[in-house]
Amino acid sequence: MKIAVIQGPNLNMLGVREQHIYGHMTLDQVHEQLKSQADQNGLELEFFQSNLEGEIVDKIQECLGTADAILINPAAYTHTSIAIRDALAAVAIPTVEVHISNLYKREEFRQNSITAASATGIIAGFGPFGYHLGLISLTQILNEMQAMQQAQAEEQAQAPQTAPAV
Repeated sequence: MKIAVIQGPNLNMLGVREQHIYGHMTLDQVHEQLKSQADQNGLELEFFQSNLEGEIVDKIQECLGTADAILINPAAYTHTSIAIRDALAAVAIPTVEVHISNLYKREEFRQNSITAASATGIIAGFGPFGYHLGLISLTQILNEMQAMQQAQAEEQAQAPQTAPAV
């Protein structure tokens, strides 16, 4: 199973910017820990970070047919980007939105997520550990989908075959 990890604007500055909110881990350290978790669970991760909204939209669209799920932190675009929301809705694959800080303890403008409407679920406020929770969530969702597809295939295989009417 392949999961695209998409990081929005300023997340490349983790470990430097507002450490009292975002902590001391760098984005590379977050990704290394996620890769370790993914390796233990037989998952393939693809990492992507951009400060540009259009590049994030392009990356989401590229996930259609190439990724089984998306783990995304839209960062500041969470509160402003209808384009990212629409791209997530268009690809319609399991998506978990992650936020390092608790949006609801922040400024009022940060308490609204436009992109959340297109996510399967949201994890916020657990620091970098939220990415791990997101990966666990997506693994469970994908395993359930796979089990359902397998059960449907078995059900179809066991269904009596009827001859066409003459």
